[in-house]
Parts: sequence; structure tokens; C-alpha cells
Amino acid sequence: MIDAGSRFITPGFIDDHTHFNQAGALLIGANLLDVHTPAPFAARVKAAASRIAAGQWLTGGDWGAYEDAPQGSTGAQPVPRNQRFRPDRALIDSVTGTTPVLLNRWDRSAYLANGAALAAATLDCTRPIPGLECEGGRATGRVADSALTRVRAAIAPKTFEQRLREARVAQQHLAELGVTTIHDISPPFQLPVYTALRQRNELTVRVFARPTLDKWNELRYAGIAPGFGDDWVRIRALKGFVDGIQGNSTARFYEPQLHSGKVGEWRDSTNTAATDGPGSGMEPTGNMQRLLFGLDSAGWWANVHAIGDFAIDTLLTMMEQVMHVNGPKERRWRVIHSQVIRAPEVAQRYKRLGLIAEVQPYHAIDDMRWMGVRIGARSRFAYNFRTFHDAGVPLLFGSDWPGTNASWYTANPMTILYAAVTRLTLDGQPPGGWFPEQRLDLETSLRSYTVNNAWAEGEEASKGTLTAGKLADLVIIDRDLFAIPSVQLKEAKVLLTMVGGRVVYAAAPFTAQ
Repeated sequence: MIDAGSRFITPGFIDDHTHFNQAGALLIGANLLDVHTPAPFAARVKAAASRIAAGQWLTGGDWGAYEDAPQGSTGAQPVPRNQRFRPDRALIDSVTGTTPVLLNRWDRSAYLANGAALAAATLDCTRPIPGLECEGGRATGRVADSALTRVRAAIAPKTFEQRLREARVAQQHLAELGVTTIHDISPPFQLPVYTALRQRNELTVRVFARPTLDKWNELRYAGIAPGFGDDWVRIRALKGFVDGIQGNSTARFYEPQLHSGKVGEWRDSTNTAATDGPGSGMEPTGNMQRLLFGLDSAGWWANVHAIGDFAIDTLLTMMEQVMHVNGPKERRWRVIHSQVIRAPEVAQRYKRLGLIAEVQPYHAIDDMRWMGVRIGARSRFAYNFRTFHDAGVPLLFGSDWPGTNASWYTANPMTILYAAVTRLTLDGQPPGGWFPEQRLDLETSLRSYTVNNAWAEGEEASKGTLTAGKLADLVIIDRDLFAIPSVQLKEAKVLLTMVGGRVVYAAAPFTAQ
């Protein structure tokens, strides 16, 4: 027994959408999404180089994501292309030492290698090669084309121990935030990591793992049926992709986006470079329908990414066809992100089909910086949480942590609740909230983070509420969330996180009895 001292207690938060392996890599590595000036760039890289294991490469970074995106809520303009931040290896050589580094700009338009990486790839200006930039006989570290290919070929593959280390850091971060279950987009190489942590009694977050749609038949042949696993690691749903993302303007719309003149893209299943399921998209024609029919016949639940209004309508039509042909059965199917609908009537269609809206409220307060510039008046139908709720559509909350190559997303439920309830940026903009009619009340938001997510994964009998007989997954918070102004939600702190009766994080001493 723990005396909470009359503090606020809630069921453990269940995050509806994480990329756990990417988050762990980012926590140890370099997160440069919001960096586009020399001093913080060097400081972040230095810190990352001090964290990674000997012999490991430091890669990624995605610098400059907030440099040239239109700041729709503030009126700031993007940085002109010829004025973009162009780092030189001189910025990082002295702070990375023998650690090889290959960093990239968020849109993959520029890459930077340090001296150790160039040496590993046997690149120098005495032997010119396409894509190796030299100034005064010295390599600047900016690489492209053949030079980039050579550096990539020299990167040491990540070891299993490195993946375990990243996972430990990631789950500790979640414990500090009160997250006790994640609905994770788990690539095949990540499942053995969860298994290893479980065998070592080190796993402190429950995992609802979601392989991609194209794996349904492989799972069947392997004897893995829907619901395989236990209270710690479970597989019951599979993830697919209809369109791209709004961060790089590839979400699919009926009308062209204002800044690009393009309607967006369908997810191409022939792109074998995709790490999150190359075979689980729309192309070639008919691929998504084939996958939905197949997985439904095997009893799997479909969780499919759709962001643009045309993408969402197209997905709903395909799902409705499967339901009509295959007949009634329990389907807790989700439209992942459900970001921009064509009109409020689309929410009614969700309700009629029994579909779930899997949303991430922080997206709204981050993406508002570019939505008006990109889709104009259609923004009023973006992140329509209240519209879905009023239509009776189950809402699921989560983070999409750690984000995309265009945005960083927090896993902090307090920040995400703040976003849903206020529709304000972290600095309180715009006054009154962005399309404030779409704000949600706190109780609905908390249920979307606990009860609803437990139901959506088929675990409502074991978690989601503080009920005798359920798993002891709970969180103690430093203030009563219902007694403070909504703008203060983002200031609330988790004091204790318990998973299965085990305290996995405690920021303050509590009396155990």
C-alpha cells in the first residue's frame, strides 16, 4: 500500500501511437529538428557523442525542420533556400573525436560527415569523387551522390546490445511521464528487444505491437493468431498506410495544396527503402484492398494511416467494402491520425462503420504553423476532435513520439492533454485557441488516454480504469488536474508510475505500508 497523500491518481496512460525504437535512438543520439544555428548544433552533437557507445556511429539528426516551415500561427516567414543553415564539419570535429558522424537535414537535401566518418569511408580531397565538397583542398564534410553512398556503406550495423540500451532509455523516459502502455509501430527487429527485456525482468512498459498489414499471412503461417502474447507484449492489430504526411506535403487531398500545387501522394508499396512496411501501402493499384480482405479473413484488426481528406474517404470506402463482403464481426478498426476530413459528415460515416479515430492532439498545436499556408480554409476540418466526439466516434489519444523527419512530438501526456483542451501552442497562441470549437473537456481527454485505448487494443477487462481485479497500472500526479486552469495542464508533473504493482518511477518519497 502507498499513501498518495491526497494527490491526484489516474490509470496509467496508454499511448495510442509510438515509434519506440526510433525514440530510443533519438534520446541517445542527436535531436536536431529545431536546430539551425551553429552553437546549439555543435552543443547537441557534442552531447550525443558523449552518450553513444564506443564504435557506434552517430547518424540522423534531421536539422532545420523548423527553419523553413511557414509559421502560420505567428506570421513568421520561412527562411529563403539560399539562406539555409549549412553546417561544416569544423563545427563538430572537435566535439566528436573518433566517433564517426553522418547527419542529415530534415528533408534529406543535405548531409554532413565529420572527419572520422570521412576517414572510415576513405574520402579526402586528394582523390576527388562526385559529391565530396572541398574548399581549399579540405573536405567540408558536406557529402552527396557517390561520396554519400560511400559514407553510408561504412556505417557499422547497430548491435543488439545497442538496441537494448536504446530501449532502456526510452522506457525510462516513458515511466517518468506516466506512460504504462504503448501502441507501438514495431518493426520486426524490435520484437526480440521486448522479449529480451521481458526475460531479464527489465520491461517496464506494456507493448501493443503493430506489425504492418503485409505481414498478416506470414503471421498466420508462423502460427501467430490475433491476440498472441500476454499482458506485457500483445499483437492483435496490423498497420497500413494510405498517404504520406503533412510535414513534407505528401498527405493526399482532393484539391491541390496551396504552397505546392500538388494533391499529395499515395503510399507506394514498391518503395523497398521504407523501414516501416514497404509492402503495406496503396500502390500498386489494389494492394490495400487485397491486404484488408486478407487480414480481415484471418481475424486481424486494421489500423491504417490516413491524413488527407481524399485519403480518409478512400480508406473508408475500402473498409466499408470489406465489411459488406466479409459480413459482420468484431472489428476494432482504426483510422490512424484522421487529420483532415472533408466535412463533418465524414465523422458520421466513421460512426456508421464502427471506426475509431486514433489521433495525436499535439499534432494540432505543432502543425498549425503550416496548415493555413498549405490548405487554407480546409484547416477548419483539421484535427476535428470535438466533431468526432459529438458524432459518437471513439477517440484515442497518444503522441506519435518521437515524431517525423519534419516535426518532433513529445510523449508527455500532460502536454498532450493541454493541446486537446486548449488548442493553444506552448506559448499560448493563438488567443482563444486554434479553431476553439474543436476543444475537448478534460474528462473526455483523460478517457481517450486510458479507457478508450484499453478498449481499442482489446484489453478493457484488464486495464484502462482503476478497478479491483485489473492490472495495477497507475500514476500519481502532483496536482488535481480538474482543479487547475486548463492552461496549467502542461505544468503538471508525474510523481510516481506503477506498472503491474511495481513502482517503475518515483520523483518523490511515498510511504509504503
